Amino acid sequence: MAVLSFLCRSATCGRDCFQNILSFRLVFNFQVKPKFLAYYSIRCCSTRNSASHDASLSSEEKDNGDEILYPGYIHTSLFQKVLLGVGSAAVALTNPHRGDMVAVMGETTGMMALPQIKQKMEADSEGQDILRERPRINSKTVNIEKLKKFPQDTLGHAYYRFLTENGVSPDSRLPVQFVDDRNLAYVMQRYREVHDLVHTILGMPTNMQGEVAVKWVEAIQTGLPMCVGAAVFGPIRFKKGQRQQYTSTYLPWAIRCGFKSKFLMNIYFERRWEQPLDELRTEFNIEAPPSIPKTLKKAQIIS
Repeated sequence: MAVLSFLCRSATCGRDCFQNILSFRLVFNFQVKPKFLAYYSIRCCSTRNSASHDASLSSEEKDNGDEILYPGYIHTSLFQKVLLGVGSAAVALTNPHRGDMVAVMGETTGMMALPQIKQKMEADSEGQDILRERPRINSKTVNIEKLKKFPQDTLGHAYYRFLTENGVSPDSRLPVQFVDDRNLAYVMQRYREVHDLVHTILGMPTNMQGEVAVKWVEAIQTGLPMCVGAAVFGPIRFKKGQRQQYTSTYLPWAIRCGFKSKFLMNIYFERRWEQPLDELRTEFNIEAPPSIPKTLKKAQIIS
């Protein structure tokens, strides 16, 4: 993320580069928010020269270049996206608890994968409904207390149990900022918001083996580089005992699920709260999860 400081659009900003290099230390000490860095680095020159810059642009060019595609959108060039992706990946690898860096990496490196995900959703009737209606998953749209009252074998109750047992909230997913297409931005937001539901239907906890297993399924199905990176490099942090269990149990199961299961992004979860979880797994060809010792259902990490 520190490389954002070098994304000045004008040579007149060159004199500030040395000062901005200092932000590199701050970023890798995890002190700076990505949204602030992005806004600062992208606007550093245009703010200084706003009068002359505005005069040189026609209204049409302003509309095309600075159009607000969706709330929170930040326009970035291809070069800026590359640097954002590299910087956020470096931070995420050193500290996987940085969910904000994981989110930035997913958005800036998913340019090729997101259209493919959208095409798979468009090819399915349920996926089409999701794209058309654009449901959101958060505490305002999902009645958690109602889910608690559903029978224990249902998706809704299983999701409620997952949230409470792991201490997570449907509000924990950050909004998309760097995707340059409002339709693809929704696809990324949907992927992000159903992640905990994917954990639920796969029966995976939020410990490191569970997270990496889910990332393998997501990587195979979505092709998102962020998922591929997490799946490949995540096991580096495993201890010897974790690695043995991962390679013998989690990894083979996750690969089978990724290839054999139907496309999980096409599940309209909000319509299926009362559906038995086993029935949903059968419908989408999801193999039953491996048994997980209770002692391993700890050590949460942010995905």
